[in-house]
Amino acid sequence: MKRDIKGLRHAREVEEHLQWLDSFTSAALGVLAVASGIYTYLGVRGLLDDDGALSLFAAVSYSAAVSTGIYVFWSYLLRLLPAMRTAAARMWLFLSMALGSAAIVAMSSWLNAAALAGSAAVEQHLARTVQEYQTSLERANAFALQGQALRLDVGRARQGFEDLSQQEAGGGLSGLAGRGAVFRVLMQKSDELAALEGLIAKQEAPLAAAFAEGNAILSRMRALTVAPGPVTARGVEFSEESVRLAGIIAELRQLSVAPMVDRAARDLAESVVLPRLDAGDAGGQAAQQATITSLLQLLAQRAETLQAAAAEVLALEPAAEVVYTPISKADAVIRYAGNFAPSWAGAIAIDLLPAVLVLIVAVAQGAVRAGRDPAEPEDSMTVAELRAAVLALREVEAAAPGAAWDPEDEETAGEAETSSGSPGAAGPRPGPRAVE
Repeated sequence: MKRDIKGLRHAREVEEHLQWLDSFTSAALGVLAVASGIYTYLGVRGLLDDDGALSLFAAVSYSAAVSTGIYVFWSYLLRLLPAMRTAAARMWLFLSMALGSAAIVAMSSWLNAAALAGSAAVEQHLARTVQEYQTSLERANAFALQGQALRLDVGRARQGFEDLSQQEAGGGLSGLAGRGAVFRVLMQKSDELAALEGLIAKQEAPLAAAFAEGNAILSRMRALTVAPGPVTARGVEFSEESVRLAGIIAELRQLSVAPMVDRAARDLAESVVLPRLDAGDAGGQAAQQATITSLLQLLAQRAETLQAAAAEVLALEPAAEVVYTPISKADAVIRYAGNFAPSWAGAIAIDLLPAVLVLIVAVAQGAVRAGRDPAEPEDSMTVAELRAAVLALREVEAAAPGAAWDPEDEETAGEAETSSGSPGAAGPRPGPRAVE
C-alpha cells in the first residue's frame, strides 16, 4: 500500500509538470514551424527564376503550407502517441512519425539547408569547376608540348638526310660525285622534313600564347569564386569565362602536331619521286639504282621511327572535356552535402526537434500510468473527486424511499472531508438515512 501511494504521488507530480509544460508547448511548436517556413521560403525563392508577384505568392504559399503541416503533424503526435497503451498502436504511430519525418525532410529540410548554405555550396561548385578546368588546360598543354618534342626526332631525320646528301655530293654513296639522281632524292626528303620541322616550330608561339591566356582566364574564374556579392550574378560572369576557357582548351588540342607528324611519317617512304638516272654509262646508272634502293629502305626505317614516336604521343590520354553547368542553391547543397553537414544538421533539427518532445511526453505519460495502475481506485481519488463522491452519496441517500435522518451521517461526512484535506468544506447537508 505504501508503495502504491509513492507511485501515485510520483504520477501526480509528473502530471503537474506535464500540465505546466503543455501551457507553452503549442507556442513553441508554432515558433519552430514558422522558423522552418521562413527558411523554406528563402530556399524556394532561390529556385524560382521569376521575381514577379506570382512567384512571390507561390513561395509564400508553399512556406505557409510547410509551416501548417509541421505544426499540425507534431501536434497530433504530441497528443496521440503518448496516450497509446497498446504496443500495436504505438508501433503504428511510430511508423506514421517516421513517414511524416521523411516527408518533412523532403519538402522542407533541403530547402532550409539551401537557405543556410546555398551560396557557399554554389561557390564550392564554382571552385570544383575551376579545378577541373585547370586540370584539363594543363593536360591539353602537356599533350601539345609532347607533340612539340617530336621536332627533335624530325630534326635528326632531316640532318641525317642532309649528311647523306653531302656524302653523295662527294661521291661517297654511289661512287659518282656531283648532284645526280641520288643527291636529288636525298635533298627531296631533307626538304620535306625541314618543312615539317618549320611547321612544328611555328606552333610554339601560338601554343605558349594560348596557355598563357588560359591561365589568365583561370585567374579571373578563381577571383569570381570568392568575390563579394550575390553568387547568382557571379555565376553568370563565371559561365562566360568558362566558355572562353573551353575555346582555349580546344585550341590547344588543335595545336598539337602529333597527328601531322604521324601523317608525314606515313608519306615519307610512300611518296618518293624517283628522278631519271643521269649517269653516263650503264655501270653508273646501276650504281645509282642500287643506292636509291638502299635509300628507300632507309626512308622506310626513318618513317617507322617517326611514326612510332608520334604514336606514343597520340596514345597519351587527352584532356578531358569540361563543361560548366550552372547549378541552383538547392541542388548544390545536395551535391556537396558532405561539405555542409552542420548546415544539413541544423536544417533537419529545426524540423524534427519536436520528435524528441514526443518521445519525452510518451515516457512521462508511461511513468504516470505506471504510478497509477497498481493503486486501488479509492487511493487515486483527488480531493475534488472525493467531494463529488460524497455529494453523490448524499443525493442517493436523500432520494431513497423512507429515508430517515441520522446525525451520525453528518459526522461521517465531516470526517471524510477532514481526511481528504478540505476541513470545513461547504456542502449540502446529508439527507435522512434509511432505517431498517
